[in-house]
Amino acid sequence: MPRRMKRRRIGWTSNVEMFKPAGMPMAGANPIELMPDEMEAIRLKDYKGLDQQAAAEAMGISQPTFHRIYISARQKIATALIEGRALFIRKGDTF
Repeated sequence: MPRRMKRRRIGWTSNVEMFKPAGMPMAGANPIELMPDEMEAIRLKDYKGLDQQAAAEAMGISQPTFHRIYISARQKIATALIEGRALFIRKGDTF
């Protein structure tokens, strides 16, 4: 039986719900969903400039877990940019 997921601390919520390429209609946009913990990982590491250990402590998770969340977020953002897809930012709890 898998271990219960540890609750992650999210210290900030975006006012923005979606980014999409200019001129792209939402019908058939096939958006990529960015979870709140992924957005927080990007904010702490890339925006605030924290190292992974400090960012993990701020979120109340281990450094390896933070790294997995961070890599997932970066991959989603890169896919949205390269493929010209919309990026939907989910609000609320991660689970």
